[in-house]
This record gives sequence, C-alpha cells and structure tokens, in this order.
Amino acid sequence: MITHLLTRIDLMMNSFSKGQKRIALYIEEHYDKAAFMTASKLGETVGVSESTVVRFATELGYDGYPKLQKAMQEMIRNKLTSVQRIEVTSSRIGNNNVLDSVLNQDIEKIRRTIEETSHEDFDRAVDEICKAKRIYIFGVRSTAAIANFLAYYFELIFDNNVIVINTTSATTTYENIFRMTSDDVIIGISFPRYSKMAIEAMDFARRRGAHSIAITDSMASPLISSADSVLIARSDMASIVDSLVAPLSLINALIVATVLKKKDEVTETFRELEQVWNREDVYASHDENEKKPDDK
Repeated sequence: MITHLLTRIDLMMNSFSKGQKRIALYIEEHYDKAAFMTASKLGETVGVSESTVVRFATELGYDGYPKLQKAMQEMIRNKLTSVQRIEVTSSRIGNNNVLDSVLNQDIEKIRRTIEETSHEDFDRAVDEICKAKRIYIFGVRSTAAIANFLAYYFELIFDNNVIVINTTSATTTYENIFRMTSDDVIIGISFPRYSKMAIEAMDFARRRGAHSIAITDSMASPLISSADSVLIARSDMASIVDSLVAPLSLINALIVATVLKKKDEVTETFRELEQVWNREDVYASHDENEKKPDDK
C-alpha cells in the first residue's frame, strides 16, 4: 500500500495544481501525521482550502478524503516508531480531555470490530476450537496479556490441552509447536508492528494441517495468508499505548461462545471448581470485609 499510494503521487505530480502539489509533498514527507488529520486540518497545515484537499483525494482515484486517509493510516500501521506514536497521539488529542478522547476512540474501535468481523469465521473458529485435540495460543509483547487471559479460561474449559506461547525466540517457539498436527488449532494474535515469529508460527501450523485462527487488525495483516479463520479486531497502534480493547472484547466473545457450546461439560467443571475454591477458602467472603459494630 505504501508503494501504491506514493507511486500514484509520483506519477501524477506533474498534473497537480500548485495547491495539490503542496498536499502531495506534505504527504510524502509527513504521511505519519497527515494520516490522522481531517481534510480541513491538512488544508490548513499546507495552506490550501479543504475543498482542494478533497479534490486531491478524488484526483488520486479515491472515493473521497476518508478513503485517502485510510490508505495513509494503513501505510503507517506497521511503521510508526514509539517516538512518532507520542507525536501522533499529542496532535490527535490536542487540548481535548484525555480520558474522554481515549474512551471514545476505544468505543469506535469496538463499533468497527462489530461491523467488520465475519460471523461465519467466528462460528467456524469456535467449532474448530471445541473439537481440537490441542489449542496453541500465540501472543507476544503487548498481546501476551490477552493471550494469557484467553489461555487462563481455555485451560479451565479444555483441561490441559492448551499451550500458550509468548516468546519471540524461534527455538523456544518451535520446541512448543513441533508436535502440532491436523487435529490441533492455533490462535495467532498479532497487531502492528506485527511479530515475525507469529507469522512463522502460523505458516508452520498451516503446513502441518492445523486449523489456523488469526486475531488481527485488518485483511492487510501478514497473518491472513496462513489463516483458515480470520477474526478482525480493530486496534490503534498509532497511539502511545497499544489499544487492545476491541481484541479483548473479541476474545471474551470466543470464551463465552465455547462455554455455551460445551455448556453441560463446562458446568460440571465449574461446579467441581466451586467446591474446591470453597473448601480451600480461595476467595474472600463479603462478611470478612465487613467490620462488626464493636470492632476496633
């Protein structure tokens, strides 16, 4: 997508008006910032009108400025450094309330995830997970947290057939997955900047005939080529922190769906667990947290 967009600009540069050339040059040099500007803000930045920016997008072959903006965002998705993330977040939020801005952005990501995730792929993933002999879950760096969250519940639901991999070491990863067969499932979780090891693990699983489930941010993700089921969860890796609200919500849905599919078996498992927890006094009771009137 980077080559595609910049090639369009280069090929058409001589045909642009003076104002459009300003926009083109700015995008070439600062697409990481332009990607998060409104048409009005981009026009103000380069000294042209908003309508000139809109016409520029159309001239490039995009159906309006939002499509050009999306192309620029896809361009930087795997390229922003940590320092650039801070700059982009600062310019995006500006003087707005940080709490409201971040929460509203996360709400928007969940809304887009609802619209873009395939129900067919989701249902197929649940079916494959429930019948798998072993379930491999791959998630490293920031995604290790949600991989471990998923593994925690799956270990309760599926006994000891869950293997979580949260290392970038090729040696350790292959030692964990070399027994993988067509009876197994791998769930690869990766978002920009994408993990090379996640891509390799998914490729390995595909060669072994295992059902591969990708939890990632878009159909442009490198995990897609090896995935049998694709679960899109919108993230925001251009922020200071990796926003994983939508991916976690999607994982919650996976857990709930598998529990409902194995309802009788899981109910019995949790009935036994509750007895163990109560016998071993694992959780604090409400009464223990209440002070009696004559307590000092």
